[in-house]
Amino acid sequence: MSALTPQSDMPTPTTDKITQAAMETIYLCKFRVSMDGEWLCLRELDDISLTPDPEPTHEDSWEDLTDVVEQLRDDTEDPNYLMANERMNLMNMAKLSIKGLIESALNLGRTLDSDYAPLQQFFVVMEHCLKHGLKAKKTFLGQNKSFWGPLELVEKLVPEAAEITASVKDLPGLKTPVGRGRAWLRLALMQKKLSEYMKALINRKDLLSEFYEPNALMMEEEGAIIAGLLVGLNVIDANFCMKGEDLDSQVGVIDFSMYLKDGNSTKGNEGDGQITAILDQKNYVEELNRHLSATVNNLQAKVDALEKSNTKLTEELAVANNRIITLQEEMERVKEESSYILESNRKVTKDRTADGHALTEARKQLKEETQLRLDVEKELEVQIGMRQEMELAMKMLEKDVCEKQDALVALRQQLDDLRALKHELSFKLQSSDMGVKQKSELNSRLEEKTNQMAATIKQLEQSEKDLVKQAKTLNSAANKLIQKHH
Repeated sequence: MSALTPQSDMPTPTTDKITQAAMETIYLCKFRVSMDGEWLCLRELDDISLTPDPEPTHEDSWEDLTDVVEQLRDDTEDPNYLMANERMNLMNMAKLSIKGLIESALNLGRTLDSDYAPLQQFFVVMEHCLKHGLKAKKTFLGQNKSFWGPLELVEKLVPEAAEITASVKDLPGLKTPVGRGRAWLRLALMQKKLSEYMKALINRKDLLSEFYEPNALMMEEEGAIIAGLLVGLNVIDANFCMKGEDLDSQVGVIDFSMYLKDGNSTKGNEGDGQITAILDQKNYVEELNRHLSATVNNLQAKVDALEKSNTKLTEELAVANNRIITLQEEMERVKEESSYILESNRKVTKDRTADGHALTEARKQLKEETQLRLDVEKELEVQIGMRQEMELAMKMLEKDVCEKQDALVALRQQLDDLRALKHELSFKLQSSDMGVKQKSELNSRLEEKTNQMAATIKQLEQSEKDLVKQAKTLNSAANKLIQKHH
């Protein structure tokens, strides 16, 4: 303030110079930067009038300027004034974020994912809105501020929100309340009911008072305005995959550069639109390439599983062969025993020294051995037939595995073709004005190849089902053979 004190050896300034000096001084102090958690807030102090009195005196002008500066200092140090400025700033940022997200999503014309920058900034702004004025809860690890507590109340107010709350709690990768709150916001946006849930929550200020200070954004009129603005997000479609996304350690920093506009940015809109279209085509090809790679990996895993089942069936066939050999040995032994009994019976008949009871027992035993021999021969025939069927099934399985491998080679060839097409698109992206027609032709070729690959994949899935059925039949047959053996 020493710079504002008049010196004795300097001439007294005029009223215009005093007013100009005051405006310049206040301009430098017109903004105040405050820190709340992990973000900075830039607030404009625009409620002080710098218009001079109609006929001020020289001495009173310096006193008025001192009063203005003191009033400015008192206002900026008032907590209610700071909270009101923070609410206004957050509401304005929410307006800009929601408006930009809706406009960019409509211009894009496709489903949004978690990598879309305006959508990421929208969630960051919503997170700051929900954190504003939160009461700190003391735990054994220290003070903790989390907006997951208020969001858990929504399922009590709107029964439809119980589904996404349960889904958030079941996600394995979420370890902190902040991560669960971020996942809840994403699922609510996917349901297109984020505005409904926020309105139901804001209307119950008696419940929110447990978590928020009285002058927090969720407790004031700005919260209701933001909830009303969220209705416009129902026109966009979003799809998030949160299983592999790390929502616990993300840093929520607002990127103000997305909302700064250049006056010359509208000149190249037409060329930017063409480049955007080509970039979208490139992204589509890359996404298709990722899907095809995943499909090839799945088919390779299925082929490995079939090879394992084939090895298992081969082992079971070897066990069945060993069983057949054992049965043949038993049959030979029964034949030897039967011949021995017949010879003994003949000796008994020739000698006629044995009594009739022993002869009857011998005949009965001979009859039982003969019947046992017939049963063993029948079982041997059945085992031989089953062995032939299993060998035939094994040959068919080997033939199907060969066909699967040929189809897999064809799919890999098509994948290489797609990669070559991707490189062509990347090369032609540099000359976008001359290659628009070629891009359309390449797109048609990609669609035809995609349709062919889809048909091939369906045939492979059908043949895989047939192989699984045949494997189950062979397993059941092997189990029956094992049961008969026991």
